[in-house]
Amino acid sequence: MNSPTLTDARLELIAAARHFYQQGWMVGTAGNLSVRLPDGSFWITASGKSKGELATSDFVRIHPDGRVEQSSSDSKPSAETAIHQSIYNLFPEAMSCYHVHSVEANLVSRFVQGDTLPLPPLEMLKGLGVWEENPCCVMPVFTNYLQVPRIAAEIEAKFSKIPPQVPALLIRDHGVTVWASSPTNARNYIELVEYIFRYIVAARRVGLLEEGEKIIKN
Repeated sequence: MNSPTLTDARLELIAAARHFYQQGWMVGTAGNLSVRLPDGSFWITASGKSKGELATSDFVRIHPDGRVEQSSSDSKPSAETAIHQSIYNLFPEAMSCYHVHSVEANLVSRFVQGDTLPLPPLEMLKGLGVWEENPCCVMPVFTNYLQVPRIAAEIEAKFSKIPPQVPALLIRDHGVTVWASSPTNARNYIELVEYIFRYIVAARRVGLLEEGEKIIKN
C-alpha cells in the first residue's frame, strides 16, 4: 500500500492540487485528481479534503473492477470517482484525470445552450493536440446531474459514438475535466483550458463594451 512507487504517484497530485488551490480553481474541498497505476488501479483524492493541504493519506485507491481498497484512514473516494472510471475505460492511454472548479469554466458553460462550446482558434490549442490552421474545434458540455453516475454514463455514451476533439469536457455550472498520458500533461492541460476560458470571458466582455459604446454614440 505504501511502496515508493505508489507514494510517488500521489506526491505529484499533491503538488498539482496545491497549485490549483492557489489559483482559486480548487477552493474549499472542491475538485478531484487521480492517477492511474500500471495494474489499472488508480489513486483519487478522498472526499471532503482541502486541496491546498493534501497528504498521501488523503487518497483512495480504486481497482479496475471498481473495488475500493480499504485503508486505515477510512477515507471515502471523491463523489466523482465514476467520471474518472469512465475516462479511464474510454481512453486506455489516459494515465491521469484532473477536475477543477473555476469561475471562468462555469461562466463559459453558460454561454451556450447546446452540448458543445466552440473554442477560439488560439495557439494554445496546439498544447491540447489540435495542430491545424484556424481550427474549428469544440469542447463537449454535459448536464450537471446530482447523481454523478448519470453524468459518467452520458460521457461514456457520447464519447463512444463521437470521440472528443480535445482531451477535456465541461460540466455546466460545475467545472472542467481533462485527461492525459501523465499527471504533468494533465496539469498542463488544465492550465491551457483555463487560459482559453479566460480568453472567451474577456472577449465577450470586450464585445459587450463595444456594443454599449455603439448604443451611446447612436
